[in-house]
Amino acid sequence: MGFFDKFKNEAPQTGPLMVGAVAKGSAIPMADIPDPAFSQGMVGFCLGIEPEDGKVYSPADGVVSQVPDTLHAVGIDSQGMELLVHCGVDTVDMKGQGFTMLVKEGQKVKKGAPIIIMDLDVIRTAGHPTIIITAVTNSDDFAGVEQITAGPVQVGDDVLKVTKE
Repeated sequence: MGFFDKFKNEAPQTGPLMVGAVAKGSAIPMADIPDPAFSQGMVGFCLGIEPEDGKVYSPADGVVSQVPDTLHAVGIDSQGMELLVHCGVDTVDMKGQGFTMLVKEGQKVKKGAPIIIMDLDVIRTAGHPTIIITAVTNSDDFAGVEQITAGPVQVGDDVLKVTKE
């Protein structure tokens, strides 16, 4: 082993990449998300979770790539995947009200680490669905992305399988 080898990143993961549930709740298919941009796959392959509480967690190990001023979403780069965690439908209109951001751009996160707290009552009172959407925004870069579970999920349960080749 050469001197610099110990500074290299770990070898890339082989086989499919797994994306975890971002909340405790019920996983629903992309087609059932009440927002055409997501349900029709315009943002990339995704799934929704109807949350039991307002705690939102990272779907994978990675680096926070985007935190909008409206605090309703987080972008995470993970092993070549560009992940978007989008809290609620049309919640960009809330301009941050009802959201507490727990991470910042450039921050490393681990799968299952808290990233956002949503006030579900505030979101519902504003007339917005509370569904949390996890999208692989660069789905076209992969051979396939599929939802592998539906119904009740716990934080970190594998919900999407991303196939590289």
